[in-house]
Amino acid sequence: MTVYHTILKRRTIRKYSNKEVSQEKIEQLLRAAMAAPSANNKKPWLFYVVKNKEIQEQLKKVYSFFDYNSPLLIVVAGNLESQRSKTTDFWQQDCSAAVQNILLLATELGLGSCWCGIYPRKEREQAIRKILNLTDEIVPLALIHLGYPAEEKSARTQYEEAKVIEIS
Repeated sequence: MTVYHTILKRRTIRKYSNKEVSQEKIEQLLRAAMAAPSANNKKPWLFYVVKNKEIQEQLKKVYSFFDYNSPLLIVVAGNLESQRSKTTDFWQQDCSAAVQNILLLATELGLGSCWCGIYPRKEREQAIRKILNLTDEIVPLALIHLGYPAEEKSARTQYEEAKVIEIS
């Protein structure tokens, strides 16, 4: 599969089979995440791989859109301790690039995924922070559902020529 095809094939999946994701695939996803670009190479990301079913249920109840039946959750968070310089306050972009890498590799590996936003919603941040026992320096950015899809969606683009402004 080409990168372009993977990008077009990546779709939000909300229904999953019960099949567990192997440790090998989890490690591949995390390696891809950490290959993302990072401003000044600060790499502010932390990845909470949640396999524990009780904790998953708590996380899924934080917000109605989090409550899908995926067998694996990864919470991507920014470590603000690594961002003490005014020129490197790009943790959101760095962590978002890491999330995108996870989503794209998941597609290539035959997994489904769903990116659920946490930051900048304070109530979600606080709830996730409490469940995962995070300090104030750790800001949860996204919750990613992962697993084998129990639904199929066609590849597509959302290209709109009207949103392209060409400056010659």
